[in-house]
Amino acid sequence: MAIYKFRVSFEDYDDIIREIELRSNHTFLDFHRTIHQSTGYDPEKSSSFYVSNDQWIKNDEIAFLPTQRKADRGVALMENSKLSAFIDDPHQKFYYTYNFDRPYDFHVELIKIQLEEEKGKTYPCISKSIGDAPKPLTPFSATPAAAASSEEDFDFLNETEYGIDDAEEHLDDIDEMDDTTPHKEEDDNEEDEFADNDHFDNGEDYGQDEDY
Repeated sequence: MAIYKFRVSFEDYDDIIREIELRSNHTFLDFHRTIHQSTGYDPEKSSSFYVSNDQWIKNDEIAFLPTQRKADRGVALMENSKLSAFIDDPHQKFYYTYNFDRPYDFHVELIKIQLEEEKGKTYPCISKSIGDAPKPLTPFSATPAAAASSEEDFDFLNETEYGIDDAEEHLDDIDEMDDTTPHKEEDDNEEDEFADNDHFDNGEDYGQDEDY
């Protein structure tokens, strides 16, 4: 029985690599489950392999837990699809998407075809593992307690009333400042008195010049 060795890497984390060996008569579901034996992800998520070219363009799909629309179109199912039926190239590539709700994408490439099994080895097997898989993506949802706390932190009516009171206090401060500020009339009187003194001084100087 021929053995296929695949290199599997995250599309966005190409330094995280797995090498996985399977028999040619294993199914894509066997492959899917073995990948997540190595990542630690829950394998019971809707996922798909796509036959791909060297540019990672998706072609025929092989699905696990497909949507009803895909099922109605007659999409190939992982559990019914053997690897050998989709291998046309000694360097065959597959584009693989795990968990369509919160997806991670992978590049899968056939790197070796071995004509016989190794004695004592159990297949499928993970022959190489480099790097830790990133944590599974999960949706963020605020708890009811957090939402209640947020409402308590900001009470619109209280904030508005506080703003009005604060404005009234500010107006009172302005009135107090007006009471302590000298009136303009007093300032004008002081200016007139200063002007008269200047005139008187100028007159004295003029008289002294005449005497001279």
